Amino acid sequence: MAILGFMDLQALLDDLAREAAPFAARGKVADYIPALAVVDPTCFGIALATTDGQVFGSGHWRVPFSIQSISKAFSLALVLARDGEALWRRVGREPSGNPFNSLVQLEYEKGIPRNPFINAGALILIDRLLSLTGDSLGTLQAFLRAESANPAVGIDQEVAASEAEHGHRNAALAHFMASCGNLENPVDQVLDHYFRQCSLAMSCGDLAKAGLFLANHGLRADGSRLLTRSEAKRTNSIMLTCGTYDTAGDFAYRVGLPGKSGVGGGIVAVLPERGVLCVWSPALDPHGNSVAGVEALDRFTTRTGWSVF
Repeated sequence: MAILGFMDLQALLDDLAREAAPFAARGKVADYIPALAVVDPTCFGIALATTDGQVFGSGHWRVPFSIQSISKAFSLALVLARDGEALWRRVGREPSGNPFNSLVQLEYEKGIPRNPFINAGALILIDRLLSLTGDSLGTLQAFLRAESANPAVGIDQEVAASEAEHGHRNAALAHFMASCGNLENPVDQVLDHYFRQCSLAMSCGDLAKAGLFLANHGLRADGSRLLTRSEAKRTNSIMLTCGTYDTAGDFAYRVGLPGKSGVGGGIVAVLPERGVLCVWSPALDPHGNSVAGVEALDRFTTRTGWSVF
């Protein structure tokens, strides 16, 4: 298929924003985190950043929102860039088939998380990045600011406080892994970085630009290399198989792209060698994925034919 032009892409995003936004009525916001429960469920944004430097957007695509678990994809890349294959001794690469905060699976598997995108796996990423850099959150924030070209990327303090106050399940996961010898740093320190990392606020445009290294075989915005081509491929493959909680199979079936979602309502999806899409709609399905966001991505790949299949 020929590459769509500027007006075609902009018109497509406008169409998707108009068509997909009403699907939010089928979902509900993440009310178990009080600061997220008050977000307007009718918001909808979509942005596309292309590997040749163009950025398109429609709806609320410039409005910052809590990126939540989308941060895990970036943490994984930063750990792989510094530590390579050593990570996989502490966390698996298989879909979980269980909710993202499951304690049962972690206990059954003796403190080794099934993959780096469930909550237990993300705690391992933060723990390792802490050991490698001394400041997991600061390293991630600096990276996101540089790649998005937005020095204002920062933490939503209200969301961070809400996360910490209601983070008992994550604390249980961290303490269990510590009891199994699978944490290197103090539990309280790991949890603090985790809660604040999930509370980073970015817009669809910011996230689409920040993820371009995954569409560009590991090359950063300044042309330097973060990941090898193989590491970028592997990161994308884990996003495809594990990036949307326990509905990754359905997401792959409908959308056909590597993606990472967050309970703030955002989803980042990678179009290899073409660009990165980001959608935001806070109303979620029962598994924690944006209802309207998945719908928009499904329609995008259906209309353009741009998928990995």
